Amino acid sequence: MTDDWVEATVRELTRWAREHDEDLDDDGARILLELAAGDLELTAPDQLTAPRLRALLLDVFPEVVVASPDDVPLVLATSRTIVDFLDETGTVPPDAAKELRVELDQLTPEFTELIAATDAADREIAADVLARMMRDDSVDVTDEAAVEGWMADFGALPEEERFARTAGYLPETADTMMPPVRPAPLDKVAADARASGLLAQASALAGWVGERPAPGGRLTATDVLAAVADLELSTPRWDRTAVGAAAGDIPEVERLWQAAVAAGLLTVAADRAAPGLGLAIVRDGDDAAVLDVLRAFDAAVAAAAADLADRRLTPFDVVRRELPGVLIQLYEQEEPSTSAELFDALMEHVRMAYEVGDEDLWQTVGDYALTLDLEELAEWGVLAGTEDGYELTPLGVWGVRELLLADGYTAPLVGELADGTADELVSGLAWHRPATVDEEIDLWLARRSPETAAGELVGVMAGGGPGVRNLAAAVLHRVGPSAAHVIRAALDEPVVRPYAALWLAHNGDTAAAPDHGEILWIFADTVAGLLETAEPAEAVAAAVGDTPADLDLRAIVEEMWRLDHPNVADVLRALGDHHPDKEMAKAARKAAFKARSRPGAP
Repeated sequence: MTDDWVEATVRELTRWAREHDEDLDDDGARILLELAAGDLELTAPDQLTAPRLRALLLDVFPEVVVASPDDVPLVLATSRTIVDFLDETGTVPPDAAKELRVELDQLTPEFTELIAATDAADREIAADVLARMMRDDSVDVTDEAAVEGWMADFGALPEEERFARTAGYLPETADTMMPPVRPAPLDKVAADARASGLLAQASALAGWVGERPAPGGRLTATDVLAAVADLELSTPRWDRTAVGAAAGDIPEVERLWQAAVAAGLLTVAADRAAPGLGLAIVRDGDDAAVLDVLRAFDAAVAAAAADLADRRLTPFDVVRRELPGVLIQLYEQEEPSTSAELFDALMEHVRMAYEVGDEDLWQTVGDYALTLDLEELAEWGVLAGTEDGYELTPLGVWGVRELLLADGYTAPLVGELADGTADELVSGLAWHRPATVDEEIDLWLARRSPETAAGELVGVMAGGGPGVRNLAAAVLHRVGPSAAHVIRAALDEPVVRPYAALWLAHNGDTAAAPDHGEILWIFADTVAGLLETAEPAEAVAAAVGDTPADLDLRAIVEEMWRLDHPNVADVLRALGDHHPDKEMAKAARKAAFKARSRPGAP
């Protein structure tokens, strides 16, 4: 269905552009429409609204498409041509077309800046990846001839081999990387699974079904109604005016049926249902077997799109479809969330991805639908209600993590980096929450001597970018004093020297204390590292908040432009754009101009 409407629209758009003598980037138009269909879930071109256009260009496009600042005019021109086409063909009403054009004008500066920032970040990542690859191949990255030779050899490799070699060095994307969680003991999770309301209810349904007809893999309407009565199932989602011939007409039965089949509590073959091996496992199986049965959790919370594709979606349907996203939000957060907070976040997504229509209806029915699901998840033992809201239980953490892994996410556990290299540690720490960073570092340091740890960290700092150096330096400061001779040797590495001098000074070697210029360099490197992963305003706020009270930041800003640091101009620009003190910001903008005007400036 998605491919059909996108291809049909591209054909009509191409014909229209030719008839109107419009230049059109056919491939670019197809990319934009495919993103609208796939990521925003549009099922027709008339569903493109101003908020969705903003989400398409500012959220989806930069995350999916590799583009440079040179591509920006063409992307915007293609977007305008699409809007003109939708307008002149009557696909969208004139008022909607006007809103789309106004939105395009308003987002153009932000889109332009976003693509430039994304392109710069991509180049930084590429440089970091190549540096790490060369270091692992024992190439001296300070030897220009050695670097050029390695690059020539690498460029001569077949494309497939270059991709395969590079893939292992690429950072995980934020879209598929989850923060690490502490694993609960499996015997605890298995015990909670045995006591889970989900397995109890699904097992009760399987026991009731026994052996009986299941035409098309479902219970008959008569059996569905009998199951509700005999098992005394609560069915607040059931629309009694729309009972048909499938279990899907009563959502509570459909959910338990899917869970029972997925868990092997029931088997369905040749239009008949029969008890499955899962029933015996739930009663007498070992921990691993019981947890394997609990894959029913995935089936119970993840709606099958086919069940909802051919009818108008109600708020109950949409909440059911989006429930995995609610659970992922709880998985990512450190603190409990109230039902109101979860509903607000859900509605923000719903407004972008669906035609909401009656907002009051959604506020009432949608909130009720989510509340029902949250209460049911609590009955299953997946959520726990606290005075501050809902949070995942150990069983819930385990279940959501299994769901994430099945969907291709990376969902690490605290402690998994302990036996990894320093490179793997630093890369992994970038995804840790504050509450688990120290624990992960302590586990890693406990596996190796201070000298070994320091040597690995110095190597990472020498070949990495600012963000890598920031994290590695933080770990380095936890290394014991016996590593002093290793760190003293690092004074010869230009990008490591300021950090090495700072470590030595903190560990009693005042003769090696960093000079004023090196303190400036560390500050610039710190802000540059923050800018790699945070919005400029957030990076500046974090840097300013961590600045010691006795440090004259104004003097630092006015001197920084002289630094031999590749990111100093970007750092000063960020300070100029986002520092809360107007005079400080003005000084930073002046210094940024000087930095960019300096001979040999990047």
